[in-house]
Amino acid sequence: MHKRLRNQRGAALIETAITIPLVLLVSVSIFEFGRAYQTWQVLTNAAREGARIAVLEGYTDAQVTSTVRNYLTGGQLSNASTASINIVRNVPFGAVTASRVTVNYPFQFMVLNPVARIVRSGSSVGTPLTMQSSALMRNE
Repeated sequence: MHKRLRNQRGAALIETAITIPLVLLVSVSIFEFGRAYQTWQVLTNAAREGARIAVLEGYTDAQVTSTVRNYLTGGQLSNASTASINIVRNVPFGAVTASRVTVNYPFQFMVLNPVARIVRSGSSVGTPLTMQSSALMRNE
C-alpha cells in the first residue's frame, strides 16, 4: 500500500509538470491578445481622427500626422513615434473624392513568445508583428 501511494505522487507530479506550461500559455495568451486588441482599437481610432482632420480644408499632412501621433500617445502606445503614417488625399470615392489615412504600428508581445517556447521549443508564436489600420472619409 505504501508503494502504491508513492507511485500516485509521482504520477501527480508528472501530470502537474505537463499541465502547468499549458495553463500558463493559455493565461498569457488571453492577456496578450487582449492587449493586442486594445492596441488595434487605438490604431483604428487614430486613423479615423487623422482622416477626419485630412478631409478639412487648410490642414497640412504634418498636422494630420501630428493628430495621429498625439492620439497614439494618448492611447498609451509606447512606440507612437515609430508608427508609420500614410496620408492619401483625393482618392476617388464614387462621384466625390476622399482622404485615406493608414497607420502601421510595430506591436510586440510581452511574454507570449517565451512562454510558447516553454511548451514547444522553436515556436514562433508571439513574434513581433506590424498592425495596420486605415480610415477613408469623404472630402468636404
